[in-house]
Amino acid sequence: MPESKEGRSALFAGLGAYGIWGFLPLYFHLLSGLGVSNGEMIAHRTLWSVFFAAALVWLSRQGPEVRRVLTEPRTLGLLALSTLAILINWTIYVVAVNSGRVIEASLGYYINPLLNMAVGALFFRERMPLTGKIAIALAAIGVAVQTVALGHLPLISLGLAVSFCAYGVIRKQVKADAQTGLFFECAYLALPGLAYVLWLQSSGQGHFLDGPALALLLLAAGPATVAPLALFAWSARRLSLTALGFLQFVAPTLQFMVGLALGEAFTPMRALSFAFIWAGVAVFAWGAWQASRRTVVAPAQ
Repeated sequence: MPESKEGRSALFAGLGAYGIWGFLPLYFHLLSGLGVSNGEMIAHRTLWSVFFAAALVWLSRQGPEVRRVLTEPRTLGLLALSTLAILINWTIYVVAVNSGRVIEASLGYYINPLLNMAVGALFFRERMPLTGKIAIALAAIGVAVQTVALGHLPLISLGLAVSFCAYGVIRKQVKADAQTGLFFECAYLALPGLAYVLWLQSSGQGHFLDGPALALLLLAAGPATVAPLALFAWSARRLSLTALGFLQFVAPTLQFMVGLALGEAFTPMRALSFAFIWAGVAVFAWGAWQASRRTVVAPAQ
């Protein structure tokens, strides 16, 4: 647990980021209940995010960084790929929430850190401890049981985990800080988002002009997207990797609880699948804690 004032602030910022992500299904569920389609939600999310991302760049005085990225075709290309990955992730997530599959979505974000570890070992030659291998094996069993419970592969879960893992791998190659990278990703999506919103409004299918309350709700897609990313970026620079490792399970746990509160089915077989996933998460967390203890103790030996 961080003891300094800055450490505590970083912890609360991290909790704030994952808390927003955890309760985000309620926001999309509310918009769906007001008649807003999945496509319209995603379009407004892509449109309004760019303004808040630009504000972050301005507040953090990263104008020179933005200008540097504009001169690097490789970086711009990688950011285009990361934009595609995060758009796929956002789309799957919104569709999952509004089709009553929040619990299945939460499974994807439980799997994600374990998938990250597997990809790191396979493609980046990162060492995988025994606890990591056990955690991944337990998660694989959990996915298999979930497949039996659903009668098909949990495509929502796997799609979310794979797309976000791909996003992380691509961003790992990008030579740009978090805020600048986010700004370019939002900028890539802003024009298509604007075009779709204008088409919806002109064809009578849009909801932005249905009243100030709904307009504000749609505008809120911007800060709802950018604020948790900003909080996370700030906390990640100040918290240990172990603390971040524990925090990343806050969001899927909240999502799981939201799914239950919304009345989604949770059969004994699904409970069994989550038992394996949670066991994998527990082993992963224990391994991370043990590694952090060795890191702290080592200099004193």
